[in-house]
This record gives sequence, C-alpha cells and structure tokens, in this order.
Amino acid sequence: MGQKKIFLVFVAISTVSLLLLHGGHLSWNMEAFNIGCPAIPSHPSPGLKPKHKNVVFLKTHKTASSTMQNILFRFAERNNLTVALPLQNCGHQFCYPLLFTSHFVHPQTLPANIVTNHMRFNKAEMQRLMPNGTIYITILREPGSMFESLFSYYNQVCQSFRRVPNGSLEAFLEEPRRYYRRDDKFSMYGHNAATYDLGGDKDRPDTDTAYAQSFVAEVDKVFSLVMIAEYFDESLILLRHLLSWDLEDILYIKLNMRMSSSKKSLTSALSSKIRAWNVIDTRLYDHFNATLWRKISALGPACVAREVKLLRQAQERLVKSCFGGRTPPLRSAAKIKDKELRPWIPSGKVDIVGYELPVNLSMGFTRQVHELCLKLIMPELQYTEVLLRSQLLHYRRSHQLRPAQQSHPPPQPKRKSLPWHPQVQSGQLPPAAPGSATVTRSTSTSNPAAGTQGRTTKSGNESTQTQASLTPN
Repeated sequence: MGQKKIFLVFVAISTVSLLLLHGGHLSWNMEAFNIGCPAIPSHPSPGLKPKHKNVVFLKTHKTASSTMQNILFRFAERNNLTVALPLQNCGHQFCYPLLFTSHFVHPQTLPANIVTNHMRFNKAEMQRLMPNGTIYITILREPGSMFESLFSYYNQVCQSFRRVPNGSLEAFLEEPRRYYRRDDKFSMYGHNAATYDLGGDKDRPDTDTAYAQSFVAEVDKVFSLVMIAEYFDESLILLRHLLSWDLEDILYIKLNMRMSSSKKSLTSALSSKIRAWNVIDTRLYDHFNATLWRKISALGPACVAREVKLLRQAQERLVKSCFGGRTPPLRSAAKIKDKELRPWIPSGKVDIVGYELPVNLSMGFTRQVHELCLKLIMPELQYTEVLLRSQLLHYRRSHQLRPAQQSHPPPQPKRKSLPWHPQVQSGQLPPAAPGSATVTRSTSTSNPAAGTQGRTTKSGNESTQTQASLTPN
C-alpha cells in the first residue's frame, strides 16, 4: 500500500510539471494530494464535496493580505463568481477607514460570492450582504513585524508617525503617546491596526482586559479561520480543507513586498515595546497563532507538512513556467515599465517591489497562459480595476437582454463626500490591463440576505511550529 501511495504522488507531480511546461492550464490529481490527510469532522477532505464559493476575506493591513486577495480574485475569475467591489469614488477600498456598510458596494457587483477588498469590518452589514453559509476568514501577523511595516509604509501618511523626529521608530516607541493622536487622519495605523480593521476599539485602555477578551472571543466566533502570515503556507492548507478547494486554487506569488533596504531589523526590546503599545493586537495574535496550531494538530502535522511540500513544488513549476524556467527577479516599482504591473508606492521613503513578465517569453504564450501569469503578479489596485470593468461589462450586457421595465440598474446611494485615502489620488485608479476585461461570468443566484457563517471544530494540542514560509512587507 505504501508503494502505491508513493507512485500516486510521483504521477501527480509529474503531471503538473508536464502541463506547466507545455503551457496548459493547471490540473491536479487530488487523490494524491489528499494522501495521509484525515478529514476534520466539521469539513470533509477536499475533493469529497463541492468547492465552497461564498467567502469573505477581511483584508488586514501589512499582513500578506494582498497575496491572499490575489488568490481570491483568481479563484473568482476561474469559477465565474461575482466579487463585491467598492464604489468607484471609494477607490479600491470600501471607503476605508469608515465602518463598512453595504452602501459602499458598487450595486452592479451584486449579489456577491467573494468580498476581499480593504474595509473596516461590520458583521451586521456584511451578513446582510452575503448569503447564508458564507465562510469568513482573515489574517494576522506578529505585532512587532507588522507595526514596523506599518511605520515604514505609512510614515508620510499617518500624522502620528510624521510628528516623530527623523521618522525614528525608536523615538516613537519611547513615548508613543507624545506623538499619537486618536483623532488624527489614519491614526488606525499607529495603534492596534488589526483590531481597528476587525471593527474593534483600537483605543480601549490597556487595563480593560475584559474588553480585549470579549473582542477576541467575538472574532473567534465570526471567523472560521484566522490565518497567520508567518505560517502562510500552513494556513493555506487549512483554508484548502475548510473550503474544499484544489491545489491550483491556492497557488500564489508574493506581492506588495518592500525592498530589504526599506526594512528595519527589530531588537527584542523594540519588539516588546511594540507589543506593549498594541495590547489588543497582541492578544489577537497570540490567541489565533495558538488556534492555528491546534487546527494543524487536528488535521495532522505530518499531513500538513506533506501538502505544504506539494504546494511549493507545484508553485515553483508554475512560477518558472511564467518566467522562463527561473525564479522571477524582484524589481523596484519605479523601474517597472508596464504600468499595469507597477505596485503603488506610498512615499519616496519606502521601496516596493514587483515583477515583470519576460517579453520574449510572454509573446509565445497562449492567451489563457499569458492571462494566468499576468494575474499572478498583478498588483491590487490594477486587479481591482480590471475586475470592476469586467463585471460592469457583464452586468450591462445581461441587462440589455431583459425587458425594458427590468433593465434599470439599482440606484447608487447618494453621498456628499467620501474619505480620502492615500492610495486613491484624485479619484483615479490605474488603467485596466489591455484586453484583460474579458472574463465571462454567470450571474450569481445567491440571495444576499442575512446569513451565518460556517465554523471549524477546535481540537487537539498545539504542535511544534515550523519555519515561516512567507515574510510579508
């Protein structure tokens, strides 16, 4: 029996390699991928039931969430699903930092299957928007590295950071309340940023442990999976089992990263100060990091390790097929010639990197393969605009076929003004990729009524943590 399993694994890996080298669309022998992975009682093994297609991903800041968003965007396109997108005058976020309301959703991107753009979470409004059975997921990152990234990334945007002499992280952490103002524009980046994104009170006193405990419990109740950025691949395996997805559904390439020169190494003393300043974020991370490893223990650490290995092997082959058999070189955003692949740069003090497809190689791709490779590396703003144009085109075409009395689109909510966000300049987004708004979709039949979300069963003991597989910016 053991030799048969080994043979099946070998056949599956060889099949993936052959398909990628010939430019075909990725397919996968799920029998091989499921070897050694017992089903968790609350969600059977992938391949044994239809894929779950109604998903809300609460995109937190500086947690590798752009990479996860890209996975969801590509899943939606492959499966003809509708992605709820923000009104155009909200930019690419749901009028963040305001608390989310369904009025921020473009009406021609409803009813929705997927929600994944930045917002400040509002459970009641989201459950009004999404159908029953929607799965809620999010992601957290170790508070020290997350805050260092926030401080670097938003140093010229957040007023609390701009007050600090010489933009010194050390100076801020010596006396954070000297520089921080809770009512500043974008103050959420300066204190308990993850808590704020999740809809909590970022400025609740540190001594209010009851609030912190109840907030963590509420997040645990709503979200079926809280991914951990330091263990991104392990989190993806849990996600795959939760949603009954295939290997190809979770392939990715790292996005929205900083150059190493823009990163600051943290001493243990600085990290401790960050955790002390961001008490609720720290409680969230510590709780859900432990929860992740309990879930891994329930699924089987050896099983998860095998699936992570298979994921990375398939991912390496896919990336090399898009970049001519080699690992893609990181390029500074300022040096990327193709505007549709150029990441947004918050200021001249931080260097964001991205990718470009080799011109001579991409010319030989089929349209389908070129589209796959392009979408793998497309930044958030451009991909959001591509999806919006595609979905608006589909909406208008579908309504032209209806009787005149049914062809009027739902009225958009009237708003006198919307909050400015640094990633939306003069209300303009980057142009869509030429020829990329061609995805055909079937209209969702889901009823966007109040709903409940699935939950996983918690069991097992915390296991030994493995090496981090993704270091976000």
